[in-house]
Amino acid sequence: MERNLKTDAIFSVCRKYRYALWRSWDESKPYVMIIGLNPSTADETKDDPTITRCINFAKSWGYGGVCVTNLFAYRATVPSDMKASNEPIGTENDAWLYKLAKEAAIIVAAWGNDGSYLNRSGAILGALLNLHCIKM
Repeated sequence: MERNLKTDAIFSVCRKYRYALWRSWDESKPYVMIIGLNPSTADETKDDPTITRCINFAKSWGYGGVCVTNLFAYRATVPSDMKASNEPIGTENDAWLYKLAKEAAIIVAAWGNDGSYLNRSGAILGALLNLHCIKM
């Protein structure tokens, strides 16, 4: 990681759920919030490939940081493992999504096709206004 990169994350006590993860490199600029499907292995200090891509997108768009949240807070490397969880959303997930969305300069929906599981994408699309997406 970069030397001047500030990092943080919010987990459940058991650390099976990650509610938010930040990477900040220029605090004079606003941050972008990216909403993915579910968190994987990244934590307060370690990036995974998805977080690296999110950082690169945010930098190329001119933002000073990125906050990564997810429709489902359960940590799993494949969506099928997340879907097998009895409680994939996480008790604090919606509260963090709404709080962080209010503070972000822009919100990007990046959850892909599995976002419709448990109608999560529909619920979030109805609650958060002015979402953007990345055309792949």
